[in-house]
Amino acid sequence: MSTSLRILHCLRAPIGGLFRRVHDLAKGQAELGLQVGVVSDSETGGQEVVRALGRLADSCTLGVTRCPMPRQIGLGDWRGYRQVKRLASSLGVDVLHGHGAKGGAYARLAARALKRKGTRVGAFYTPHGGSLHYSPATLTGRLYIQAERWLAPLTEGIIFESVFAARRYSELIGEPPCAVCIVPNGLYRHEFYEAMLADNAADFVFVGELRQLKGVDILLAALAAQRTVYPATAVIVGSGPDEKDFHRLAQKLGLDGKVSFAGSLPARTALARGRCVVVPSRAESFPYVVLEAAAAQMPLIATDAGGIPEIVAGTDTPLVRAGDIAALAAQMRAFLANPKPFLDRAARLQAHVAKRLTVERMTNEIVEFYLSALGDAPTPKAPSART
Repeated sequence: MSTSLRILHCLRAPIGGLFRRVHDLAKGQAELGLQVGVVSDSETGGQEVVRALGRLADSCTLGVTRCPMPRQIGLGDWRGYRQVKRLASSLGVDVLHGHGAKGGAYARLAARALKRKGTRVGAFYTPHGGSLHYSPATLTGRLYIQAERWLAPLTEGIIFESVFAARRYSELIGEPPCAVCIVPNGLYRHEFYEAMLADNAADFVFVGELRQLKGVDILLAALAAQRTVYPATAVIVGSGPDEKDFHRLAQKLGLDGKVSFAGSLPARTALARGRCVVVPSRAESFPYVVLEAAAAQMPLIATDAGGIPEIVAGTDTPLVRAGDIAALAAQMRAFLANPKPFLDRAARLQAHVAKRLTVERMTNEIVEFYLSALGDAPTPKAPSART
């Protein structure tokens, strides 16, 4: 890599798929010889996050910094933005890459302030769903959409994870006034394997954040809807703001003894807890859980939300309409009755994903985009779906 870019990634919550992408991108950029730093919220996550950031620090010559970044919009954001601005200035960064709505706002505002002082710095943004999941019919949605419109002119480039996200951005916010590219998430080569199930594996496993958006309530309702035909077990892996609500719903639906909540677990351990992975999301961007399930050659039942159709495009993997309890229950019954077609499709999906979606490709394309948007490389071709 014939460049000496200094890059600072800014995100609020160092958890979930957003952090996975930042983690892999930062390590990949460091392996290319670039100088990389990460700044994130200091209040999110427990010891597992501390350990993950500690491991990432080995690759970050510009350091791993944490400061308060409130989840909700408020006065605390002024302090958070100023800390990011001071950090970027002291590090002399060339690229401020914001991830998610909050990280994207801090990065772009900090870049604007530095530019006013004569610093040459590029502001880049990856939405990761975030603002794109809000409805313009709600007050919160209108606030986020208006904020995105105001921040758009402060941006050198927007990097979408999926064609879906790029279209959603254009529909809600408008055509971006800056350079745009679509770079899907990727996996490492060593992540492709054949899963060995735990001795006590349930019939189904959900892995993700426990919030309404992820459709855990739909999964529970589907389990209850078909239990008289094929009584099934499920394990719910993850944590989140709606966890208690899902516990109560499982009890209300009479699923005691059939559904267990395992808390947060590493992806490989989590996937081994069930014979079939269920992704019942109402909305998504380009979810890592689908990539990881495919890489592990796991039978998969997923909805057609967000960028999931782009992951399975070109394969015979069927998808369920998001929010359709009856359709989800039917697919679960089909798996219980005859798992072989699901296992066969899983092998084909694994091979398909391994060829298309790698960390190496993701890293190289994003660095090339930085250089292009900053005027240091030829302009890339217009983004298109990768199928």
